[in-house]
This record gives sequence, C-alpha cells and structure tokens, in this order.
Amino acid sequence: MIEAKNLTKKFGKQVVFQNVNFKIEDGEFVSIVGRNGAGKTTLVKILMVLEKKTSGDIIMDHKSRIGYVPQFRNIDLDYPLNIEQFMRLNLKFTLNPQKRKQDTATVDRILQQTNLTQLRDRPLGLASGGEKQKAYLAQALVNEPQVLILDESTASLDVDVKIQLMDLVQELNQKHGLTVLFITHDSELTKKYTKRALLFENKTVKSIGIDEIAEDMVE
Repeated sequence: MIEAKNLTKKFGKQVVFQNVNFKIEDGEFVSIVGRNGAGKTTLVKILMVLEKKTSGDIIMDHKSRIGYVPQFRNIDLDYPLNIEQFMRLNLKFTLNPQKRKQDTATVDRILQQTNLTQLRDRPLGLASGGEKQKAYLAQALVNEPQVLILDESTASLDVDVKIQLMDLVQELNQKHGLTVLFITHDSELTKKYTKRALLFENKTVKSIGIDEIAEDMVE
C-alpha cells in the first residue's frame, strides 16, 4: 500500500501541492491525471526517493521495489546494446554462479512475459517504437518490482502499439498482483484500463472515478 498523509511539496515559495491525502492499495491499477505542471512527476520523484517532501508523510513498504517506464525516447541507430543487454543494465553485476543463473532465469521469464523472446538479440536502436517501449518495460521488471510506474509511457506511440503495451501491463497487474501507477494524458486509455484516477488539480489531489474524467482534466 502507498499512502500520503498531508503531503506537501514546495520549491522555495512555489507550492506544487499541499496537504495531499490518498491511498493506493496493493494490486491496484490507478491513473494519475492532471494538466502539465500539476505535480504528477514531482510525486513520482518523491515515491522514488529522488526528491524530498516538504512536509507530511508518504508511507510505503521500504522493501517495495519500484519499476519505472519512461516516455518513448528515440535511440540512435548505432546504440551498442541489444534488447537483452539493455534489460540487464538493471541487474547488479555479480560473479556468483548461482546468482548469475538466477538472473538469467529471470531475464528469460520476463522476455517471455513481454513477448520479446524472439527479439532478445535485436539491437535496440533498430527496434520499432513499440519494441523499444516493451524493452523499457522488460528492463523495469528485471528487479521484480511490487510497484510499476508508467510515466506517459504510451505517448507518441501508435494506437495499436499503445493497446499492446497496456494489455501486457494489465496482464501483469491481474495475474501477478503488480501495483500500477499510470501517469497519462490519454483519457481513453485511462477509462479502458483503470477503475479510478488521482486527479492533480489546484495544488491538491483527489480520487475520482473514471466516469468523472473529462478531456480538459488531462490535457
């Protein structure tokens, strides 16, 4: 579970959000919506301990590992790593034979889960946009996180590719109980895949049902 209690974040005198309260239960698939600059990314940074809160509390199991999938990024055609090698960047280097064997088994399993087994040797720079995003997802899953954050991960992708990626995440959520936080400006995907959303608006956050989401809330 992730719980915010009177959470406030300021940069100097600028208030990003204040006295925010919410709960996200284990295994939930929640959208995080709101206009640009409303504080969505700042919250993610606080969750990932990349940014300090100003006051209040954010409560989560410190043993909970977080997987992070960024927005689509162009990668140079001559990028030196293939998809499997790119995934392994999230693994700690070890000379322990047993741990290396375990890591390889984990990589194989995640390649299968993300439908990348046949593409494991493909240079990442030559992969399609959808394949690159699946590789980012696979890399985030290597450390077997309990929480997965999709940070506008479907932006700039074709509709069919968006659906493929989100179907994969939905399967992980439903079959393995993975908690998913989906930061998005896409109201259609929000309504298709999640049951509720945290709306960042007017320096606060409120939980709303997906039927309450309007286009102007996510622009």
